[in-house]
Amino acid sequence: MSRLRHLLTLSLGAALLHLPSVQAEELPEAIKKIEAKGAKIVGQFDAPDGLRGYAAQYQNRGMALYLTPDGKHVLLGNLYDAEGNDLSSAPLQKLVYAPMSKEVWGKMEASNWIADGKKDAPRIVYMFSDPNCPYCSMFWEQARPWVKAGKVQLRHIMVGIIREDSPGKSAALLAAKDPQKALYDHEAAGKGSTLKALKDVPPAIQAKLAANMQLMEELELSATPAIFYMDSKGELQQQQGAPSPDKLVKILGPK
Repeated sequence: MSRLRHLLTLSLGAALLHLPSVQAEELPEAIKKIEAKGAKIVGQFDAPDGLRGYAAQYQNRGMALYLTPDGKHVLLGNLYDAEGNDLSSAPLQKLVYAPMSKEVWGKMEASNWIADGKKDAPRIVYMFSDPNCPYCSMFWEQARPWVKAGKVQLRHIMVGIIREDSPGKSAALLAAKDPQKALYDHEAAGKGSTLKALKDVPPAIQAKLAANMQLMEELELSATPAIFYMDSKGELQQQQGAPSPDKLVKILGPK
């Protein structure tokens, strides 16, 4: 599942989402009843034939509500015109999913990542990475042409979940004098890597690793690599695991 709405449905923790609600006093009574059931009303949008559209977020999903002209009934679901065009998708993308995308991207941007590639690369790709993860290494290798060409910067959000020494190895990379070089040497060496787990992790490094692990838990991610990128429409997408060759261009852009 690559589209953000599927990602948010399946993986986003409620703690991440802070979409502003429409003030309760601005809502009709029928919409307030829906809000009382747990829906967060985040905006209003135009709808045809006297209907009033409301965008809501419920259990990390976007939900379109339509208030009937009499103000007494609410329809739930996507609305289509006579040509079969979905009239609910665009409002939900703007009012629900776009803010979610922005917040998730900001969380990753503020996390403790190690850069792989030029800082002025036009495309940024985040990935939750474990030093013992073979599929992380596979994606690292797949991305070399884009990274070397200066087109992509991979940002490795280091975590430790695969083996007992994974947290110590991630800590060693984060604590290295040159984390970018340390990560490159580790990945380039493959199975011959000499990266050793830190036995005594400095508190500051432990805090960074713990924050990365917390973010991974909030996103309800269970495996690495978990790859996040912006598509050609500027929408946040996710790839779980090393991508197939046909998906590389979607994630990394044209060579």
